[in-house]
Amino acid sequence: MASIQNNLAQTRARILQAAKACGRSPNEIQLLAVSKTFPAEDIRTAFSLGQKLFGENYVQEGIAKVQALHDLRPEIEWHFIGPIQSNKTKDVAEHFDWVHSIDRLKIAQRLNDQRPEHMAPIQVCVQVNISGEASKSGVMPNELLNLCQHISEMPRLCLRGLMSIPEPTDDITLQKKAHRSLFELLQTLRNSTELDQSKVQLDTLSMGMSSDIDAAISEGSTMVRVGTAIFGKRTYS
Repeated sequence: MASIQNNLAQTRARILQAAKACGRSPNEIQLLAVSKTFPAEDIRTAFSLGQKLFGENYVQEGIAKVQALHDLRPEIEWHFIGPIQSNKTKDVAEHFDWVHSIDRLKIAQRLNDQRPEHMAPIQVCVQVNISGEASKSGVMPNELLNLCQHISEMPRLCLRGLMSIPEPTDDITLQKKAHRSLFELLQTLRNSTELDQSKVQLDTLSMGMSSDIDAAISEGSTMVRVGTAIFGKRTYS
């Protein structure tokens, strides 16, 4: 409890400091606690300390936690942030509030079709391969508008913005450059006359992790995804 409490406090202070440094209000930036590989008990602890948004990368692990913590609904908000296989879309559609990792039309269409009618539309971000890495998921920037146009027509999805996982680097100048590219793509979407603005809500930039929070916030991030700095070092089985 104490370590998560201290880590959360330090992470929130870091967000506050980064926001002040670039003249932004810290209220513009949400903290998404990435809880992959950590037990439901750790999430419950963070929740008791005021953390409400949690991100999971693996479908079955995430669902197990959603079910184990069902008593925290509706205050807790579940975000799916990992790659999605076609055979997992139904599970994601039935259990998560947000999906950050849509990168192709087939996945978007399946999530839309499989979202239960009694649930609110899924809040979604399109993942962009901002660094052009062959190994990374994400739509290429030149294909982004077309994908967003299709998503905007899907009644069970609400397009909220963009997400990226840039190529790792300790160079803050390169970190900022990658994040600025995503910010500019979102601005282009907001100004596009080819996208029906009445059907989208482009208010979210999901970018920045434990290693590059400061650079991401300086370039307009509205949601930082932080795991290790909150829950500690991960051990993968």
